[in-house]
Amino acid sequence: MSRFPDLSDKGYLIQQVLGQNHEGGRITYQAIDMDTQQPVVIKQFQFACLNSPWSDYSAYRREIQILKLLDHPGIPRYLDSFETPMGFCLVQEYKSAPSLARSQRHWTPNEVKQIAIEVLQILMYLQRRVLPVIHRDIKPDNILADYLETLKVYLVDFGFAHAGTEKVAASSVIRRTLGFMPPEQILGRQLTLASDLYGLGATLICLLTQTPSTQVRELIEPSYRFNIKELLPFLNPEFMQWLQTIVEPDPAHRFPDAASALQALQLIEVEQAQPA
Repeated sequence: MSRFPDLSDKGYLIQQVLGQNHEGGRITYQAIDMDTQQPVVIKQFQFACLNSPWSDYSAYRREIQILKLLDHPGIPRYLDSFETPMGFCLVQEYKSAPSLARSQRHWTPNEVKQIAIEVLQILMYLQRRVLPVIHRDIKPDNILADYLETLKVYLVDFGFAHAGTEKVAASSVIRRTLGFMPPEQILGRQLTLASDLYGLGATLICLLTQTPSTQVRELIEPSYRFNIKELLPFLNPEFMQWLQTIVEPDPAHRFPDAASALQALQLIEVEQAQPA
């Protein structure tokens, strides 16, 4: 008897567990679509669990509503959703790529720059919609990256995303990872198109310093600033300044949006020139 839920009546055969959030009552599976024989990802939100709050149900509904509207190669497509006795399931495209939090690769500065470019292009797509989509949870765990022949980057987990900028209730940020959230999000202030840039910058700093995402707070000064010159002295000063700009605590001092950050980054060499 399989230890996995039987979803054959929905057309899916579960193969393995990809991740589990015990507190939120969410399990992520890799499965096979029995009609197409293609691999898919199934997120099962187990709202019958005692520790699963009603806010998780709202996040589930929000994620479905937003994913249905999105069509970008860097965002796994929404495929299906359905109810189960334990809760609800969301089905998406499967991407064979580890998250940056789980990758064992030591990324070079040039590779980190390419990751930044790829994520910024996804954010540009989200920000140029009629109602801009703010992801609100940019961190290594939510960025998949595969670097075999060419770099492929995907942004996942839109459970906290919102269409439009807005103030954020303080209670809605408690369960996210401190260190990647911009100060305006923690304080429940107005979000801007610069808000997601902060999480991207913190993610890039983790990659460049080889710091696990769970330890990102150790890199932040009491003033909630990253000291890029001290953390990454080997980088080109222009890249140092670019990184410092996207992680500025005050959103007014960051790049205003992903397009501006991308334009500035593309012209920068990330490593110091070696002496002849």
